[in-house]
Amino acid sequence: MAACRAQPPTSEQAWLEAAQTFIQETLCPAGKELNKELTRSVIDCVKETWLSQGENQDLTLPFSYSFVSVQNLKTHQRLPCCSHLSWSQSAYQAWTRGGRPGDGVLPREQLILLGTLVDLLGDSEQECRSGSLYVRDNTGTLDCELIDLDLSWLGHLFLFPSWSYLPSAKRSCSGEGHLELWGTPVPVLPLTVSPGPLIPIPILYPEKASHLLRYRKKSSIKEINLAGKLVHLSALIITQNKRYFIMTLGELAQAGSQVSIIVQIPAQMVWHRVLRPGRAYVLTKLQVTKTRIHHSCIWTTIPSSTLKPLRPGYVQELELDLEFSKADLKPLPRPTSSKDSRGQEGLVRASKVLHYLGTVTAVLHESAGLYILDGQLILCLAYQKIHGLRRVIRPGVCLELRDVHLLQAVGGTTTKPVLALCLHGTVRLQGFSCLKPLTLPSSKVYGASLYEQLVWKCQLGLPLYLWAAKTLEDLICKLCPHVLRCHQFLKQPSPGKPSLGLQLLAPSWDILIPPGSPMRHAYSEILEEPHNCPLQKYTPLQTPYSFPTILALAEEGQHKAWATFDPKALLPLPEASHLTSCQLNRRLAWSWVCLPSCVFQPAQVLLGVLVASSRKGCLELRDLRGSLPCIPLTESSQPLIDPNLVGCLVRVEKFQLVVEREVRSSFPSWEEMGMARFIQKKQARVYIQFYLADALILPVPRPTFGSEPSQTASSCPEGPNLGQSRLFLLSHKEALMKRNFCLLPGDSSQPAKPTLSFHVSGTWLCGTQRKEGSGWSPPESLAVENKEQKVFLIFLGSSVRWYPFLYPNQVYRLVAPGPSTPVFETEGSSGTSRRPLELADCGSCLTVQEEWTLELGSSQDIPNVLEVPRALPESSLAQLLGDNSPNSLVSFSAEILSRILCEPPLALRRMKPGNAGAIKTGVKLTVALEMDDCDYPPHLDIYIEDPQLPPQIGLLPGARVLFSQLEKRISRSNIVYCCFRSSTSVQVLSFPPETKASAPLPHIYLAELLQGDRPPFQATTSCHIVYVLSLQILWVCAHCTSICPQGKCSRRDPSCPSQRAISQANVRLLVEDGTAEATVICRNHLVARALGLSPSEWSSILEHARGPGRVALQFTGLGGQTESASKTHEPLTLLLRTLCTSPFVLRPVKLSFALERRPTDISPREPSRLQQFQCGELPLLTRVNPRLRLVCLTLQEPELPNPPQASAASS
Repeated sequence: MAACRAQPPTSEQAWLEAAQTFIQETLCPAGKELNKELTRSVIDCVKETWLSQGENQDLTLPFSYSFVSVQNLKTHQRLPCCSHLSWSQSAYQAWTRGGRPGDGVLPREQLILLGTLVDLLGDSEQECRSGSLYVRDNTGTLDCELIDLDLSWLGHLFLFPSWSYLPSAKRSCSGEGHLELWGTPVPVLPLTVSPGPLIPIPILYPEKASHLLRYRKKSSIKEINLAGKLVHLSALIITQNKRYFIMTLGELAQAGSQVSIIVQIPAQMVWHRVLRPGRAYVLTKLQVTKTRIHHSCIWTTIPSSTLKPLRPGYVQELELDLEFSKADLKPLPRPTSSKDSRGQEGLVRASKVLHYLGTVTAVLHESAGLYILDGQLILCLAYQKIHGLRRVIRPGVCLELRDVHLLQAVGGTTTKPVLALCLHGTVRLQGFSCLKPLTLPSSKVYGASLYEQLVWKCQLGLPLYLWAAKTLEDLICKLCPHVLRCHQFLKQPSPGKPSLGLQLLAPSWDILIPPGSPMRHAYSEILEEPHNCPLQKYTPLQTPYSFPTILALAEEGQHKAWATFDPKALLPLPEASHLTSCQLNRRLAWSWVCLPSCVFQPAQVLLGVLVASSRKGCLELRDLRGSLPCIPLTESSQPLIDPNLVGCLVRVEKFQLVVEREVRSSFPSWEEMGMARFIQKKQARVYIQFYLADALILPVPRPTFGSEPSQTASSCPEGPNLGQSRLFLLSHKEALMKRNFCLLPGDSSQPAKPTLSFHVSGTWLCGTQRKEGSGWSPPESLAVENKEQKVFLIFLGSSVRWYPFLYPNQVYRLVAPGPSTPVFETEGSSGTSRRPLELADCGSCLTVQEEWTLELGSSQDIPNVLEVPRALPESSLAQLLGDNSPNSLVSFSAEILSRILCEPPLALRRMKPGNAGAIKTGVKLTVALEMDDCDYPPHLDIYIEDPQLPPQIGLLPGARVLFSQLEKRISRSNIVYCCFRSSTSVQVLSFPPETKASAPLPHIYLAELLQGDRPPFQATTSCHIVYVLSLQILWVCAHCTSICPQGKCSRRDPSCPSQRAISQANVRLLVEDGTAEATVICRNHLVARALGLSPSEWSSILEHARGPGRVALQFTGLGGQTESASKTHEPLTLLLRTLCTSPFVLRPVKLSFALERRPTDISPREPSRLQQFQCGELPLLTRVNPRLRLVCLTLQEPELPNPPQASAASS
């Protein structure tokens, strides 16, 4: 405080001289000489107050105290302080013990404060009074708060013996604080006591005043004086145009009639500080006015009205010259609520109205008006516009709440009961706090106007308001200060420019706010009977949604994904019981879970800043806690291609959280799949998929996350008018992968290593354009007009961030900031061999620099140029499945049917460095080609191997994908497949559907499979089993697949650790449906279906086959002998041979099948053959097509037609 006051004088004479100087400069009217009487009165007042301590009898004057002016407090006092001239040191210590341990107590300063108590901020009487109080001296005016006020104090000079000063805590304010005046001010000059009236004041009591209000037309009285006990005082209503409050007076002796008075004269707003419920008052010169809402009449004050305490003998009841009947003497009906209370009565609760006296123990949210009372209750002041009092409220402040609503179990995240004040109630200060104000975070200091808008414009009920306040605070923690400043997020809304915080909450208002919610009207809220306000009834809130951090959402998604990971569910029986250990673990190695936003409770709303990552080459949603890769798509299956969206705030309610699970396991067989100890490693890859139509995209005021390179499209460090650009048409984009690059001359500081990068090739559409203001100059002329100028662009380092935006058949603008030195006309290579450029017919090769940016070319930017080749067209079905042009590059769109980890084909296997015996695992995608000229899309296998691993995000079963520049290969068995190469690029066209209904297989005749080039790969037919061709039952080792007689591996090798044997079976059938015949192979559990056995009968047969380990039967045909690899006299062999030739097996069935010959099999088809048939005595020679070869998918008994009686009955 040394800066606030001078060093106190050491002698009485010096102290008195300092006092005179202070009084002359601060208290005396400007331009007048020193008033000795005023000086004497001030010193006497200070001396009397000082001596009232009882401990300072030896010192008649407080030499250790200095006088302080209002201006000195405002300009020099930067820290909270207090001064207690009339307190002894022991009294101060006792006062400070009221603070809790660890809280900062207001430090005591030895200062003497004098000033005039006024309710007018300026000197002009014409200035509007708002009901606030000020301390004024010649140097300035300072806001103050006083616990108890007498109207006779206004305009008088006082010594304030005990006070606290608190400077403003908000950095946006001018620095002015406020005073808290403890105790009763001491008048420097004696206060003039107004004598009582010479004659008693004629008054009316509330009962007659209410009757007069009803029958005012019968009386000639226009003004009345009203006396009564104050039974109710409303809040001070603050609107844009004026301020007012409503007080209600009742009878003195007993409950009876009540009458309300509206006070709306600015000079009378200070009455609100004086009025105390329970005390009796007299109001003079009241007139009648009409309310705006109900158009009912009410008494009101006029500028000459006065407020006096009611004293016996000073008033006399006025006799009215009106005669009232008994019906007239009924109380005046008060306005009633017209709100329909019907509806969700079972869910609606009613609050309780009560009075409460408590102490503030914590500040929850200052701007939102939320506090903790007595450590047990939440106090909400948001439903009243209380501005001046909020700066006083802090831990330790005592408040009296009258007509406050108590709401219990409001729901959401609020667990404590809530006390909330509507306009009908009042809050009054009963005691100041001895504690210093808390240093609150910016999120709890700024944004008062935003929270007011939630209550007064958005009409939020209390449960929803508490949730909105907590949600806004969480959003600030997610985004501030790195995304934007707190005051920017909570800035005051303006017409056409809503607050960013409201924009993030508003999309759900229509759902959360009940339709037909009434607007708040102050008159109705205060005057209506029964009382009706937003706090009167409430519905406990179920948390509508939350804004989790990106990290929390990813962790919850992983938790849900691993909680649902069940090997037995991924590979259910009976399929899993026939898989070897290698097959089993490989099938479990990769799986995925798609969690739609609706599975999270409460609902999760995704919020983050869209960032292009230079480390991963993908788009990410990022907040302060973390980031997640994301794939945004348009509804038209187009990717996000506009780089200007980078840095925008993205809010998504409907999204898919994808968790790809990778597991390294060593399950010996299906029997151990429930044992977690066989899982060695688990890891997950998490990312987000959403459609832009479901997202709210908001620009933020400044670039985000300084750790990333600048991602705005127009940043130019050299100046706003410097820079050059050039338009190009992208024809092809290669894969994002690690590549080797030649070191440029002179760049040998570190050895070369693979760098994440990608290449694009395209065509310049025009010459270089220079920056001109906010646009671009006309393009410069080309060296050779009307000739395509192909370009090869290399993106590496931080420029990898542009990968998600680049797609073929799009026009982009490459922008290079800086001086006008040409940078796009460089001929030749940049860290790349010249030979590939010559083969690609590229005239120039450029490495995109870190500071270069990318923009999407607009239609106005594209000049009239020659037609240039567009994106590579998709390959035709003949090109894909033809036996010509192997090792060519193909492009097509397809739907992914399955994805598994596998060993790549033999030609693609690569030895892992440092481990010659290891094979690098790849990814196999099975896709259904999308061809316009094909009714039944063929299936194709695509292999991905290092260095394209891990695959791009979004390659999930059910997704539609455009594959560009895959390498077409033909295996040794003449099967067409494709492989990823460095030239390959992938574009996700659509996400997997959340609920996929499998289409039924077509029902056909077998002869249809012999017609046309592309029959259905899978179908259903009704046929008859003619005979069984072969049957085999095996028990093999789960590890090495060797035969296991008696359940023991026949391989005498210690390298086989397995002690498990699994059963495998297959049967080959000959079927026909009258149009053609086919051989059908059924495997494993489908063998039991083919043989017509129940599960228990089949299990018994398998157990009997465990002994020999192998049972095989071969049938030569109808009436032929059985060739058996097993002993024919054994009971099991005899049983199976009899079964296979019985009508129990040779029966009609409904067969679902797949072609054994895959659509991608390009081996020559077996030609038809000549076969002789005997027709009676005549031999017939005809050409017969080869038998169809089918694989059984399911086998069912045919549906028998209903008997005629049943059909007639059903009809």
